[in-house]
Amino acid sequence: MSAPFAQIAMARHGQTDYNATRRFQGLLPVPINETGRKQAQELAELAAPLGFQRLWCSPLLRARQTAEIVAARIGLEPIDDGRLVETDTGDWTDRLWSDVEAEDPQALAAFLRSDPDFAFPGGESYRHQTERVLAALSDITDAPEPALVVCHGMVIRLTLIHLDRDQRVPNAALITLA
Repeated sequence: MSAPFAQIAMARHGQTDYNATRRFQGLLPVPINETGRKQAQELAELAAPLGFQRLWCSPLLRARQTAEIVAARIGLEPIDDGRLVETDTGDWTDRLWSDVEAEDPQALAAFLRSDPDFAFPGGESYRHQTERVLAALSDITDAPEPALVVCHGMVIRLTLIHLDRDQRVPNAALITLA
């Protein structure tokens, strides 16, 4: 039996200033920084020989910017899918991790261990995010061609947890789902 998303690879967007300062960005339109642009170029070089036929991305600015850099190298036009956006971090949006930890260490610990029952105050639960991401990946899988999905750390991490492959996902990492 083959993996359910075997023809899909996922890539996290390049670094943002929010990543560098450990600040929750959620659905904010945060751009990639200079390091992120270099990471996106490196990602493009990694992706180039892999024969992707489709390029999907989250419409959030940081993912879209990364996808456009990759697209320029591999000759594909990015296809936006809103189901691939990062978790809605609700009341934690634009806050430093350290501030949240000082205020509610148990909630931050649940966030860090990707507890499926964790929900951001005023935002989205990991369970809901997993459902929407898996629906998007299922639709992407309907076409047999290999696809690259440029998105966000928790989108990838929750997918990997679903596939029993829990791992941290650094900026601009390329992760195969086979």
